[in-house]
Amino acid sequence: MNRIAPKSNEAGLLPFLPARNLAQTAVPWIPLGEGKSFKPLRFLSGNRGFAELLRIEPGTVIPLHRHSGEIHAFNLEGWRELCSGELIGPGDYVYEPAGNIDSWKIVGAVPCVIFVTVNGSVEFLGPDNTVMRSVSGDTLMEIYRQYCTMNSIEALDLVD
Repeated sequence: MNRIAPKSNEAGLLPFLPARNLAQTAVPWIPLGEGKSFKPLRFLSGNRGFAELLRIEPGTVIPLHRHSGEIHAFNLEGWRELCSGELIGPGDYVYEPAGNIDSWKIVGAVPCVIFVTVNGSVEFLGPDNTVMRSVSGDTLMEIYRQYCTMNSIEALDLVD
């Protein structure tokens, strides 16, 4: 990740902050469970959310879950079938408002890779809609840091 000191632009306006670039090989795919891994891109400070690449293997089911904030998901590769029966393929975009409850599964013969931005957290639901597990930016950041430590990889500062 390159960091460049803030500077003024050509018009002589106030200094601006540079973009924070992340090469595709800068962070590894990190397992989240059977058939599911993620590549963290950014953790929003104050546990506000996160941006990630999500890779899910064919046949994997993402169980019933609720979003506390809005979600933006752009399919890069592969196909998934939403609980509504809709098929989402490469180049398709899905917006999920805060409070949305859904589940989905990966269909086809190739993994599904999705660029996802999550505001808030994702609550995985059990019987009677009880929260069985909650995943937030802080949760994923800790998983990322533990993975890096266990694999002797330098953890990058991915917090905004």
